[in-house]
Amino acid sequence: MTATSENYTVSYPASLAWTLKMRKQEFEKEMRLLSIIKLFELGQISSGKAASLLGISKIEFTNMLGKYCVSYIQTTEDELIEDFQNA
Repeated sequence: MTATSENYTVSYPASLAWTLKMRKQEFEKEMRLLSIIKLFELGQISSGKAASLLGISKIEFTNMLGKYCVSYIQTTEDELIEDFQNA
């Protein structure tokens, strides 16, 4: 099976990029990055898939998560307690 690429358009006020002191292209790249990081954070995609979508290594992806205050370990408190109790 071959992966295909599709483009989606997201509308935002032109002033948003300006407010963030970003050029349009830089802003769009950042929004793409943030959406992929959020999908990872929500457990919708793996770190490997996220890295692949961004065209970077898995190590580079995991290293950048801290900049966005996202933990590489996606375990809930309840899961940690259960793991501890089962140890």
